[in-house]
Amino acid sequence: MASIIISEFMDEAAVRDGFKGHEVVYDPDLVDDPARLAGLVAQAQALVVRNRTQVRGALLAGAHALKVIGRLGVGLDNIDVAACKARAIAVCPATGANDVAVAEYVLTCAMMLLRGAYQSTPTMTEGAWPREALIGREISGKTFGLIGFGAIARETARRAAILGVRLVAFDPFLQPDDPVWNAYDVTPQPFDDLLAQADLVSLHVPLTDQTRGLFNASVLTKMKHGAVLINAARGGIVNAEALAAALLTGHLGGAALDVFAKEPLRGDDGMVFRDVPNLILTPHIAGVTDESNVRVSWVTVKNVLAHLGER
Repeated sequence: MASIIISEFMDEAAVRDGFKGHEVVYDPDLVDDPARLAGLVAQAQALVVRNRTQVRGALLAGAHALKVIGRLGVGLDNIDVAACKARAIAVCPATGANDVAVAEYVLTCAMMLLRGAYQSTPTMTEGAWPREALIGREISGKTFGLIGFGAIARETARRAAILGVRLVAFDPFLQPDDPVWNAYDVTPQPFDDLLAQADLVSLHVPLTDQTRGLFNASVLTKMKHGAVLINAARGGIVNAEALAAALLTGHLGGAALDVFAKEPLRGDDGMVFRDVPNLILTPHIAGVTDESNVRVSWVTVKNVLAHLGER
């Protein structure tokens, strides 16, 4: 039977029952042991990864029997897709399986950052009563801007509309007369116009040559004073130093980052965010809930088995 290597965490029931009868190595710590991973992948027919395993270079070149890569998520910037295509290796993201989780994360962060009252526990337990200092803002009536309007952005828009926001979006790949805008009651806007009017901006674009470093100091300056920025897309899109500066000066009213140019944060990569106000940092967890992990895992099982000749 097929040899399947799984280098990052996955729903264990999906591994056990979905790949039953196959030779499976499941070790969520493999991503941090590149030599062992390379040795195992050398003879494997399938490799299952999340976002940390870099499927490129020597690892991919040494995977002589590889037929399919199952991606437990949707972003593919950790996989050399062109090299895989040249070798007829199928690359299968778990499209749609974690959309709800990310949309809920975005809206949770948006309301937390606007309200500003949910990080007061340490102060409260010390006996303080900072009521006036914690008067925040409501999300109702705000303008919510989406950069990119793909599947996750649409799930976010569907939920945000219930909260009484005005929805605007920028997506250069959708025509202004595309029916999807009306379907979600979203107004398409040029990039700079969106930045100037949005109280909340959420990023929903892949990491490409065009989006890498897109939110630099110049672009952040164009954002509305007091606006909130949420990035649960890809870390390289936002310049960390520029964002920290915009929060420290008070130009931005808050930010949430679930993704970073280098993951995990170590040394100076994390220090740039030290003592920055109204900032939420999470470890690339927006798309991972108990429920989405099950969905993503089973979609990936089905994708992998289909490309190994099973249904």
